[in-house]
Amino acid sequence: MGQAFGCLQVDQSNVIIREHFGKFDEVLEPGCHCLPWCLGYQVAGGLSLRVQQLDVRCETKTKDNVFVTVVASVQYRAVADKASDAFYRLTNTREQIQSYVFDVIRASVPKLNLDAVFEQKNDIAKSVEDELEKAMSTYGYEIVQTLIVDIEPDPHVKRAMNEINAAARMRVAANDKAEADKILQIKKAEGEAESKYLSGLGIARQRQAIVDGLRDSVLAFSENVPGTTAKDVMDMVLVTQYFDTMKEIGASSKSSSVFIPHGPGAVRDVASQIREGLLQAQSLKS
Repeated sequence: MGQAFGCLQVDQSNVIIREHFGKFDEVLEPGCHCLPWCLGYQVAGGLSLRVQQLDVRCETKTKDNVFVTVVASVQYRAVADKASDAFYRLTNTREQIQSYVFDVIRASVPKLNLDAVFEQKNDIAKSVEDELEKAMSTYGYEIVQTLIVDIEPDPHVKRAMNEINAAARMRVAANDKAEADKILQIKKAEGEAESKYLSGLGIARQRQAIVDGLRDSVLAFSENVPGTTAKDVMDMVLVTQYFDTMKEIGASSKSSSVFIPHGPGAVRDVASQIREGLLQAQSLKS
């Protein structure tokens, strides 16, 4: 904006209020204008048509008696067609807007609990915007947008809320961990049961194979060697297994020392003991 030799320049996005002998005369829009000051014309002041922002911090109390600080951001601008109203009818625009924001927030927030304030902040912002639009339009101002940019509870309340949230998350984590441990224990038990079942099947098949092999050996030996009885064949088989066992014990580097009676009659005693054990088992079965 410049003025020289009775000419006046108005910059873009601005307007100038011109008066004639102290009375409103005209709103000068951007461009070059003639201002014959010698004829009583003068500049009363100017207005910016750009969007301005006002941040308002309002402390209030919620329905559940928690003090919070609500930060509202109001974006507004002067309307070019009503520039004279915006210039003459308000002394302090920012204080006027701030008063309306305080009034609406302190009438809305006390009706809500703290959690509801966070959830319904858009509704609070809409209420503030509607009230400001209705009030400020008569003064030549347009409310572009109103935002609730922050809600700050008391520090002690905020700390308590964080602790409650942390405790809830720890409880969920503990439940999940316990459930995971339970699943691991169940799977481990199922694996052990399956392993023992398969091991039992293997041992049963092994013993069955041993019994079948002994039976075939006894039959084959009795057929090929005339005059032998099943008892003779079993004695020979037992003696053979006895010496195989002694050989394995002696060959193994990790085996412990085993002291057993050993002599010509020891094999006969072992055979008699095994035979008696088999006969007792058969009698118990019958």
